[in-house]
Amino acid sequence: MTLQIGLLAFPAVQQLDLTGPYEVFASAAGTKVHLVWKTLAPVTSATGLKLIPDMTFADCPQLDVICVPGGAGVNALLQDEEVLDFIRRQAAGARYVTSVCTGSLVLGAAGLLEGRKAATHWNAMDFLPLLGATAQEGRSVRDGKIITAGGVTSGIDFGLTVVAELLGEEEAKTVQLAIEYAPAPPFDAGTPAAAGPDLTAAARQRMAKSRSEREEIIGRLKS
Repeated sequence: MTLQIGLLAFPAVQQLDLTGPYEVFASAAGTKVHLVWKTLAPVTSATGLKLIPDMTFADCPQLDVICVPGGAGVNALLQDEEVLDFIRRQAAGARYVTSVCTGSLVLGAAGLLEGRKAATHWNAMDFLPLLGATAQEGRSVRDGKIITAGGVTSGIDFGLTVVAELLGEEEAKTVQLAIEYAPAPPFDAGTPAAAGPDLTAAARQRMAKSRSEREEIIGRLKS
């Protein structure tokens, strides 16, 4: 039986949050991967890449895996009941309910992380307890059928983890080899601890506007 996997493709999504796991899932045997949104109109990612959903909420079958990527567009999703209701409905029957980066905040806003361990981008970890979760650092964090990934590039590691859960470690390793995923970054600056305070401050400044908006939204959700 073909595994049905759906990733939310929404305006201002962080494209690598979506395309990283998409590549992994679509490379696995026996999968059908969908980009799901309210309409089939193209959406523009946070960095300008155009994405075309192939399935609407109304037409979406029960998914085996639902995945919510992150990005600046998460702020709108946190208060979008149509989106949150769709995620809740799919979560009820899905084998795995998943997210990448700040997509976990959307799972939290949908009420799906209460009492659960979860990961997110390092600049959003403090939001998770406000949404009922226990924040845990990691490229991929599992708590029952909830699997959440850390920031952006973690989506590839997360995708391989999900494939291993669904189809076994050998299939996940085969996909890893097929996409030649053997990371060897030129710099050791991928976490605040490795990057140091100056680079971390510069990165935080680039994300300050979206984070400020997110603080206000989550504050309203909790009030």
